[in-house]
Amino acid sequence: MSELRKLKITEMHRLSVEEFKEARKLPLVVVLDEVRSLHNIGAVFRTSDAFLVNCIYLCGITATPPHPEMHKTALGAEYTVDWKYCKRTQDAVDELHENGYIVLAIEQCEGSTMLDKLVLEADKKYAIVMGNEVKGVQQEVVNMCDGCIEIPQYGTKHSLNVSVTAGIVLWEFANKMMK
Repeated sequence: MSELRKLKITEMHRLSVEEFKEARKLPLVVVLDEVRSLHNIGAVFRTSDAFLVNCIYLCGITATPPHPEMHKTALGAEYTVDWKYCKRTQDAVDELHENGYIVLAIEQCEGSTMLDKLVLEADKKYAIVMGNEVKGVQQEVVNMCDGCIEIPQYGTKHSLNVSVTAGIVLWEFANKMMK
């Protein structure tokens, strides 16, 4: 069996904060609709950094940086990923539509598209809306979206933690958009 050596941080050739700010981002925005957990918000920042997300919209009760509890999971990504606060998620969706984004709720809906069946158009910009830990994406917000994406699940639980959902969905979008 061959020996595997973990890489040191200095061997990973990651972008500096300045390089990240200048890097070409995915045409992808994350919208957090009334997410209450600072740890979840921080985790979404960190995952958004990993996949070069363009911006995060923090809406309603969703906290904004800087915050020490958010930093515990963001680990500095709250300083690299651009973000904007909107009091109402509906205003964020309106703004994104006005700027040419296709807005998709990550929610279990009638007629939703399963994530593994999602087809993205190379010349389009996308925004994904992720909802509150208990209530999900507000129905009024779902009604404003261009569609819904659902993560296939096979066990007894009917939902995933919002930060886990973000990781799965952002990976899938990045995987499809970077090809």
